[in-house]
Amino acid sequence: MPGERDKHAWRAEITARRAAMTRADQETEARELAHSVAGLDVPAWVCAYVPMHDEPGSTAMLTALRTAGARVLLPVTGPPGPLQWAEFISTDDLRRARFGLLEPAGEVLTDAIALAELVLVPALAVDRRGVRLGRGAGYYDRTLAAARPTARFIAVVRDDELLDRLPEEPHDLRMGWALTPHGGLHRLGSAGAAE
Repeated sequence: MPGERDKHAWRAEITARRAAMTRADQETEARELAHSVAGLDVPAWVCAYVPMHDEPGSTAMLTALRTAGARVLLPVTGPPGPLQWAEFISTDDLRRARFGLLEPAGEVLTDAIALAELVLVPALAVDRRGVRLGRGAGYYDRTLAAARPTARFIAVVRDDELLDRLPEEPHDLRMGWALTPHGGLHRLGSAGAAE
């Protein structure tokens, strides 16, 4: 569509907004997200992630999932391609990895995405159709394609990162929901809706 911003422009804008946030605002949002996660219908297996730098949330989300009875899988660094996973037991079990990430120290499970019935996905933004804007490396696009067809994909974003429309590419996999700190869980898209 002429005049529409591309993904690069959206990434630059959202990254700048995130960098301008205060630590107090980030901590408030992290508490709200942990509270919202605790209220989800939590299945036996959940794939999640450890928020880093300016991403919304904290490890309290992971603890809330475990407290609710889920086994929580987190990505571990590996070669380019689909993500590999290891089980989160506690924050004491997390170790520093490549790129400054925190990941579980346990056994790496290659096809663990197929176990998950719920996947919390980091995002810079998501639109109301379910189009997710990631950081551009494509790890999640390659990984989510191997998830079970009934898995619920939830993009975790800030309230102002739930947008009306983002640019979409053929390889983009849509999210079914967005979870925001103050707005909670939002259903995205609709069956048979016009594009």
